[in-house]
Amino acid sequence: MTQPYILRDWLTLRYEERAAFSETYGFSGSQGFVNLEAILLRPAGIAADTLLVYMHPSVTQHGLPVPQSLPALGFHVLCANNRYVKNDSALIMEKVLLDLGAWIRHAKEVLGYERIVLCGWSGGGPLMLFYQSQAEHPTITDTPAGDPVNVKGACLIPADAVIFQAASISRAHILVEAIDPSVRDESNPDDRDVTLDIYDKRNPNQPPYSAAYIAEYRAAQYRRARRIAAWVKAKLAELKRRGGAEIERGFVTHRTLADPRWVDASVDANDRKPGASYVGNPETANNGPIGLGRFSTLRSWLSQWSIDDTRANGLLCAPQISVPFLAIENGGDDGAPQPHVGMIFDVVGSADKTMRVVRHANHYYAGQPDLLAEANTIIHDWLRARALAA
Repeated sequence: MTQPYILRDWLTLRYEERAAFSETYGFSGSQGFVNLEAILLRPAGIAADTLLVYMHPSVTQHGLPVPQSLPALGFHVLCANNRYVKNDSALIMEKVLLDLGAWIRHAKEVLGYERIVLCGWSGGGPLMLFYQSQAEHPTITDTPAGDPVNVKGACLIPADAVIFQAASISRAHILVEAIDPSVRDESNPDDRDVTLDIYDKRNPNQPPYSAAYIAEYRAAQYRRARRIAAWVKAKLAELKRRGGAEIERGFVTHRTLADPRWVDASVDANDRKPGASYVGNPETANNGPIGLGRFSTLRSWLSQWSIDDTRANGLLCAPQISVPFLAIENGGDDGAPQPHVGMIFDVVGSADKTMRVVRHANHYYAGQPDLLAEANTIIHDWLRARALAA
């Protein structure tokens, strides 16, 4: 069968926003306007009234295998960027909702699509849950730091369906399950508790870990994450008390990829390979430049990384969703933790909900074209059954 030629249209979008200070460098959020970019992928000669929309809080989506390959099945796919793309250090999740909402309104009112399917891949999964929950039941008028952001009044347009694929519960859950609990002093990451350092051969606890050790380790991770959040709140309060023009602060969090799942495949077992992760060697990435939450502002930490403060918590957002919902777990996922997809599926409020597992599939279907095709078939058949396929 001849594959259709795929058109790639570069789109831009601009809308007005007044903010107390700039959070992004350059044109993407300056002079009172937010400027956004996207790529529309569509098969030449095939019309569609349904648009599949991808967005991730911090990375582009048009290079991912699924959105790249779905147009060959007749789908129109929008890979939309928000203002923080490729730099999440100052990211505010509530403002990402506004950017996503602007793209969905543009897709319906300017591009002419009648129906929207939110496609949440990886970290885009909890974002789509957050968006749809606020579109159906808007409540938010400020950020976790108390800054005004009128999500409630933005009139976000609800989507017609949600796909949650190889995704996590939230950025905060990913971080708290990956942060290195051995760090005792945030200003000196070399000051560590050896019994909690899974990369130290002197640690008497070695894989396969006991259930008791995992419980101790997880509790220590939560303690460290909450210590950082408490420091963030205290620093914001201090800056506010000063009453000057300095109202924000950036900081570094060391050692943030120490999830025992990546060194012990028996922890939340699936078909993944032990000793590896979606970013390569986990010990190297633990303190590397692309670590989770490595560089952050105070406000951003509360909005996206704090387990107790973020509103983009899929477990809280999913019950608010009523539209058809498809969950796809990758059976060998080395990025999204194994339990997360099922946990979201269990609590989602949709009466029409479906879950499928693609056995042995890694996070990006790397070297697995047959499993990519299997996942795409699941998506195609599910959407077609609901009259959402071309």
